[in-house]
Amino acid sequence: MFKVSLITRDGAAITFDAEPSETLLDAAERSSIYLPSSCREGGCGACRVGRDHGDVELLPYSGSALSDVERDSGDILLCRAQARSDLALHAPFDQAAVGYAPIPERRAVISEIAPAGSGAVRLVLQYEDNAAFGRAAQFTAGQFVELSLPDGAAKRSYSLANTPNWDGTLEFYIRLQPNGAFSSYLKDRAALGDTLLVRGPQGQFTADEASAAERWFVAGGTGLAPALSMLRQMAEFGDGRGCRLFFGVNRVDELFALDVIEDLKKALPQLIVTTCVWKPEAQWEGFVGTPAQALTHALTGVAELPDIYVCGPPPLIAATESAALAANVAHTRIFSERFTPA
Repeated sequence: MFKVSLITRDGAAITFDAEPSETLLDAAERSSIYLPSSCREGGCGACRVGRDHGDVELLPYSGSALSDVERDSGDILLCRAQARSDLALHAPFDQAAVGYAPIPERRAVISEIAPAGSGAVRLVLQYEDNAAFGRAAQFTAGQFVELSLPDGAAKRSYSLANTPNWDGTLEFYIRLQPNGAFSSYLKDRAALGDTLLVRGPQGQFTADEASAAERWFVAGGTGLAPALSMLRQMAEFGDGRGCRLFFGVNRVDELFALDVIEDLKKALPQLIVTTCVWKPEAQWEGFVGTPAQALTHALTGVAELPDIYVCGPPPLIAATESAALAANVAHTRIFSERFTPA
C-alpha cells in the first residue's frame, strides 16, 4: 500500500492509499474521492495530472490523451497509472471539481433541438424535479456531462455551453458524427419531451479563478461550447479582464452560435473574436486558417502572456500547445479539453 498526496490548483491537499494492483483513479474512489475523469480507458485525457515525486507504471493509453511531451514533463493519467512508490501529485483543477460522493445521475427532457450550422445541433435539456437536487443545474462553467439515450443503447460526454442556473437548463452544441449511435438518434429520432439520463457534472476544464491573466480561448467546432460557458460566466460576474476567442471550422456553412458570440461581445466589450475558416469560399472576409494559426499571429509581440484554454480535436490541442509554448506561455498556463469522435 502506497500513500498518494494530490495538491489541487487552489492549494487543497487530498490524500489516499493505493494498492499496486489498482489504478490511482480506482484507489481514490475506494476512499470516496471522485477525481475528474471521463472515459477511464486512457483515451480522453480528462484525468491528467502532474507528478512531482514517486514512481508509477502506466497501463496502455492513447497518445492523444497524453502526449510524449506531457509524459516527459511528469504528467500521468490517473485512470492508467498504478503506484510503485509513495506519490506526490499536483492537479490542474480546483478542489471544487473533486467529488466526495458518486457522480449524480438525473433525468432531463429535451426542450429544444435545432440544427447548428451544417454539421451540429443545438440541444437544450430541462432537468426533472429531483428529491435530492431539486431542479437546479449546478456545475462549474466549462464542465461536461454524460448523456445516455432513452433505451440505454449509447452514452456520450458533451460539454455544457450555458452557465449554472436555478431552472435546471442544460445547453449543448453537439457535432453529428457519421453513423454515430448518439448522432443518429439526435438527427433522426430525437423529439421534444424525450427523457435522457444525465450523469454529471464532470471534468476539470474550468477557469483558474486564482489567476489574474487574460483568458484566451481557442475552440475548434463544437469545442466552442465550454468556451461559451466560461465567457458567459465572465459576463455574469462582470469580469473586466482582457479576453479573446479564436473560433474555427472547416467550411463557412459549419459556423454556428454567431448570435451568441455577438451577445457576448456586447456583454464583454473587451472581448476580441477571431472567426477562422480553414477552407472558405472566395467571398469569405475573415481569417483563413485554423484557430491555432490565428493564435500564433496574436501571440507575436504580446506584452503580457495570457492563460490559454483550448478545446477541440487532438490535432488542434497539439498545434495550440506548440504555438503557446513557442511564445513562452508556461505549460502550466495551457488548459485543454480533447474532443474525440464517438
